[in-house]
Amino acid sequence: MHEAPFGPEGARIRWTEAGGDGEGSAPRVYVHGLGAVSAVYHAHIAADPALAGRRSLFVDLPGHGISDRPADFAYTLEDHADALASALDAAGARGAEIVGHSMGGAVAIVLAVRRPDLVSRLVLTEANLDPAPPRTAGSSGISAYPEDAFVNGGGFGETLERVGPVWRATMRLADPTALHRSACGLVRGTEPTMRRMLIGLDIPRTYLVGEQGDALTGRDELVAAGVVVTTVPGAGHNMMFDDPSAFTAAIAENATIATSAVPGGRRGPAAQP
Repeated sequence: MHEAPFGPEGARIRWTEAGGDGEGSAPRVYVHGLGAVSAVYHAHIAADPALAGRRSLFVDLPGHGISDRPADFAYTLEDHADALASALDAAGARGAEIVGHSMGGAVAIVLAVRRPDLVSRLVLTEANLDPAPPRTAGSSGISAYPEDAFVNGGGFGETLERVGPVWRATMRLADPTALHRSACGLVRGTEPTMRRMLIGLDIPRTYLVGEQGDALTGRDELVAAGVVVTTVPGAGHNMMFDDPSAFTAAIAENATIATSAVPGGRRGPAAQP
């Protein structure tokens, strides 16, 4: 386990690593979604032969998993991105390939804009691109509670019951205050929006969509901007659990495309089916 200071004095963001011998390859950094844990969602993916051999970091964002959960931290997307930058700086993981799930993908987009030296490629697994997600989204349900009602008035417990056993297994490890503020950060979004930031980036970008999930809003615009949009068959939002083989194959296939389509691998191709 590794750690680095972030935000409030004494707070630490932590991660675990799997070593690799892929000389010359950028490290691959996995970042979880709201109420999740990076290693739980991604360690089995990184171990797949299609992706193994690369230095892999599994970073837990502030308030989640093994990272600290300071009470005087705002937990906005920008705050999470700055904390993630602290981890990557300490790990010497510049020019990393970031695989970000849901909220983790939104954080990765913000990181790529704020610290372009740290990010060489984005793989976004149904990342949040817009503020004010539908009322059915987990972040919207959590943020609908006032903070005190969520933390001390039963909202956290009600949410754990509502989300079901898979999400509950890691959400119960998150700090309730951090979870609520992170959800509010997702609902609030960024300025410019995560979508606009993603469109403006000049690095290979892959957006993975689960076949069984909702249709991707603004897909044509993303494709026109050079974002590789790939549908993962037989999967919903948690495609790393729903169909790990298809999810891994999509990451590996698009990694090859992104680095070979353009000299230097700076920009990905226009589209994938």
